[in-house]
Amino acid sequence: MIEKALLHLGRIARQLWFRVVLISLFSLLALLLAPLAKPLLPDSLSADFGREAVLPVLTILASGMLAVTTFSLNVMVSAYRTAASMATPRVYRLLLEDTVTHRVLATFVGGFIYSLSAVILFRARYYTPEGALVVFGLTIIVVILIVGAILRWIDHLSSLGSMDHTLRLIENRTRASLRARMEKPCLGGLCARAEAKPGDAVDIPAAKSGFVRFAGLTRLNDLAEEAGTQITLARAPGEYILRGQPVAWATAGDNDFCKAASAAIDIGDVRSFDQDPSFGLSLLAETAQKALSPGVNDPGTAVEVMGRLERLLWENTPADETSDAREAAYPNVCIPPVTAQHLLACAFPPIARCGSDAPSVMRWMGKSLDALGEHPNPDMAKAAREMCRELKDGSWG
Repeated sequence: MIEKALLHLGRIARQLWFRVVLISLFSLLALLLAPLAKPLLPDSLSADFGREAVLPVLTILASGMLAVTTFSLNVMVSAYRTAASMATPRVYRLLLEDTVTHRVLATFVGGFIYSLSAVILFRARYYTPEGALVVFGLTIIVVILIVGAILRWIDHLSSLGSMDHTLRLIENRTRASLRARMEKPCLGGLCARAEAKPGDAVDIPAAKSGFVRFAGLTRLNDLAEEAGTQITLARAPGEYILRGQPVAWATAGDNDFCKAASAAIDIGDVRSFDQDPSFGLSLLAETAQKALSPGVNDPGTAVEVMGRLERLLWENTPADETSDAREAAYPNVCIPPVTAQHLLACAFPPIARCGSDAPSVMRWMGKSLDALGEHPNPDMAKAAREMCRELKDGSWG
């Protein structure tokens, strides 16, 4: 269960409140430990840079940072809603993980917590003259960090919520997911084939309804090894399943084994990038569809999206996922492969159905598929050529 705990910890670390709380705790800890540093500083500086010198600065920071934080939050929410309305509503969750916004807002909130707490501690006579000198030094550091965050925030606001910024976020996250599959074919397990399921296989039911978001292969492999069985995922990450339906099956196993195996597979209401490389391709395709809608009528964005799709599939297509037990890190677990045909189906057909009346879009799509037809991966090349023939035959109309 360590693998699943690390997954949840990683998701928490990508949330805004986590960095805010972390920096705020560091600020409070620094203020509480400030008096311990008094032997390291000369007493002669305390008269000039003590309580009277630092309190006005802290008061300005406490009032100013509250206003800046409130304003920044309003800007962030407005920009994210605009981006979600221009691209696809599902990109909102990705925008909420923007690390630049997290760092800036965490710095603002941390500066507010620091200054307000310092004022309270000064009023409570917590600091000696030497301790006040340490707080003065800490305040200078905080001011420098805040000024740097403001400059970074001004630069970031120039692109926050724009189509370019949104597409770049989706592309970067999709590229990371595709490369993870390139480095670990079948996530380190064996390649599952639908026809390999025995008739006497034991079904492992899904604990809840939703999208398969993460399969803890370390845990599944350990369970299968202990039970002397083989586990095969019936649904790959990204697929939808109902509670009670078989999310996986094993060649043997009792009820306790099935419950433990089911608990190692994370199912949620929304899809995740963690083990689902096709999710980002679907988001890009949805953005192009939105641009081609009659209310928007922006074929240029659709063409740009297809350029990004072509680049992603050319540079990051996973190899043929057919690993054997000697190569697999988890030889007791089998996973459905991510095929080139599936990746292409997530990328281009949705755009073709909405862009059939836009000649520039269809010409670009034909060129993209022709280029991918020369891909060094034979599976991708074959799938692209077949899809190009379907496009010319009008099979997607």
